[in-house]
Amino acid sequence: MRTIFNLSRVREAALGLAGGALVGGGVIVLAQSSESGPKPVDLNIPVQETQVPRDSLPRGSYAPIVEKVSPAVVKIETTTTIQSPNIEEFPGFNDPFWQQFFGHQFGPAMRPRGPEVEHGLGSGVIVTADGYILTNNHVVDGAKEVKVTLPDGRNFTAKVVGRDKKTDIAVVKIDAKGLPVVPMADSRNVKVGDVCLAVGNPFGVGETVTEGIVSAKDRGNMGIEDYEDFIQTDAAINPGNSGGALVDIDGRLIGINTAILSRSGGSQGVGFAIPSDLARNVMESLVQYGHVTRGYLGAMIQDVTPDLASEFNLKNSGGALIGEVVPNGPADQAGFKDGDVVVKFNGEEVTDSRNLRLDVASVKPDTKVPVEIIRNGEQKTLEVTVKQQPGTDQLAENGSSSDTGTLNGVGVGDLDQQARQQYNIPKDVTGALITQVDPTSPSAEAGLHAGEVIESINRHPVKNADEAVQLTEHGSGKTLVRVWDRNGSHYVVVDETKQTG
Repeated sequence: MRTIFNLSRVREAALGLAGGALVGGGVIVLAQSSESGPKPVDLNIPVQETQVPRDSLPRGSYAPIVEKVSPAVVKIETTTTIQSPNIEEFPGFNDPFWQQFFGHQFGPAMRPRGPEVEHGLGSGVIVTADGYILTNNHVVDGAKEVKVTLPDGRNFTAKVVGRDKKTDIAVVKIDAKGLPVVPMADSRNVKVGDVCLAVGNPFGVGETVTEGIVSAKDRGNMGIEDYEDFIQTDAAINPGNSGGALVDIDGRLIGINTAILSRSGGSQGVGFAIPSDLARNVMESLVQYGHVTRGYLGAMIQDVTPDLASEFNLKNSGGALIGEVVPNGPADQAGFKDGDVVVKFNGEEVTDSRNLRLDVASVKPDTKVPVEIIRNGEQKTLEVTVKQQPGTDQLAENGSSSDTGTLNGVGVGDLDQQARQQYNIPKDVTGALITQVDPTSPSAEAGLHAGEVIESINRHPVKNADEAVQLTEHGSGKTLVRVWDRNGSHYVVVDETKQTG
């Protein structure tokens, strides 16, 4: 007998797998705010470094913790408009064999027309008294409307402040003051074996609390997100718990629940949460910059296997092996070479390639950091100035059209070496790579697809992703776009004056 395990995301949408090991890459979405420069933001997120005295905790009861946390865990309901497929897409429906039994109404008359409305359900955690809420990106991805319901019964229409697909974190905002919050813990101090509680709205039945322990830390290579550093727990997490709180015994947020490993799609004791430290960093960047700013090293890296350790004269299989250095990138300029093994980055031990990717991404661009490497059996220290990832993540607010700007819902990135290899883009093609297109947007209706290259916008040549953003910030109505695909270059007109549902 063969048992098949299905990795099931706690959501109703399909799971997209992440891949690649390039320390860099990213996405930008067109039609962002035209304000010059980021404004300082003080989110005032409460962080508790010390434990709460437990003298008042009744023996065998978590009731005081639940009473403290539950008012700040909310239900999130989303409305998404999707285009109905035509029945012509399904073979056999126009076959005369079926029409002799059901008549011609079985064919064209049965073809659905127009958009359909889908409703989604998830959870969120209030982390500031003025209404900033942490949740998962997959909870609000593509939503046209987001509703937040507080445990006290109040309802709000929420604004999506920003989304980060690479970590599955999103920030939404409601217009309210004096809200209850869940203070954050330093998730680096969480230990395997710590008791934890998962609070959310599983299956839409209402606020629910489940208890478990921290089963593991630093879980990665799950194929769920680009940046994975999960806390694993056996506290029950089910559909609808996505975006809910994982708290410690002191009622502090240690993670945002996001995924489960399951045969059935329901909880089987293997759940994953995004650590609060990672969620906080992403949130602060989304609120201040409108996108997540990540560091970029410019190297292809891989894990060091025992066989590779032997070939490179290493004492153990720790660290990250550099397989390729991107020409003129930060690593190249700092003197890195193919075959170098990174063992320490910015003073922290490097255990594997995933660990290095997380460390590099967390560094503020233009920061110089020391890196210890082993080259030909000898240890060296290099200094590298970390740069900003090409095509820094920017996702259009709620994936919908804004009052200004065009090509809303279209994600673009720079044409780096990895992108050219992935999509077989010739060297003489220049522009901005389309990385994603909201399927409900006018851009999708006009025929734009991920993997194509925007060469010009309204007859203005496009050199990179930033130029594409600038050329669409103040436009409105119809946009003339010249795009390249594998069949060559062609023009399309994106008409955002049309109603797409």
